[in-house]
Amino acid sequence: MNRNSSNDPIGVFDSGVGGLTVVRELIRALPYENIVYFGDTARVPYGTKSRQSVVKFSCEIVDFLLKKNVKLILVACNTASAVALDSLRKKTRIPVVGVIGSGAAAAVAASRNGRIGVIGTTATVKSGAYKEAIGRRSGKASVVQRACPLFVPLVEEGWLGKKITEDIAFEYLKPLKKTGCDTVILGCTHYPLIKNVIAKQLGGGITLVDSATEVAKKVEAILSEKGLLKKDGRHGEKHFYVSDAPEKFRKLGKIFLGKEIAGVAKVDIETGG
Repeated sequence: MNRNSSNDPIGVFDSGVGGLTVVRELIRALPYENIVYFGDTARVPYGTKSRQSVVKFSCEIVDFLLKKNVKLILVACNTASAVALDSLRKKTRIPVVGVIGSGAAAAVAASRNGRIGVIGTTATVKSGAYKEAIGRRSGKASVVQRACPLFVPLVEEGWLGKKITEDIAFEYLKPLKKTGCDTVILGCTHYPLIKNVIAKQLGGGITLVDSATEVAKKVEAILSEKGLLKKDGRHGEKHFYVSDAPEKFRKLGKIFLGKEIAGVAKVDIETGG
């Protein structure tokens, strides 16, 4: 298959709908690009799964995206970026980009005192991927991590401003607040939707880093370097696939993407059909 056409789509995947916050930033940065998105809604969430399961699921999704002749794969899922990126890069010669490196770089640049917090799923925090990525960029940075597994179901229930969400955020973030971090990475694609709640609980003077904006810039830079930016002036086509519950994805996806999703196709990810 031809891997060198600028008209080939960008492939994006996540464990569910959260990666649409990354797609939203991609569309802002690269409005002409075609995008193929896959949400593994039958097996969400990844954050509580074993490392082996996340790698297996991610490899199956990449196989599916490669059949769509994508020119780059963006792993929008923080958990998959944390544990599966190396395995995915061994499967293909096209660029495979995760969200963690971009978030880490932005946090190091933003921090004034070198104390950086990371909140994410249990798997992302246990992997230590953000801590490692920050350490590669700053040997002086001090990193504090906190798993916040209930944030994902709260967001997917649509309880963005409810008291229960504020109460849980208070319990999760209280220990982080005491560490003196001046910068906190939102290490899950769902978390930007409750950014205001998180900011309120952490208090003033703390910078929240959403890696979606940064990773969109990285994708643009990679495609530009390889001469693969789509420049025909026509807005790109967007195709959405899920492994289960397409109608639920379509309705919930509007919250994450910020616009209506016209159609969502269900596929058997293990066979690609």
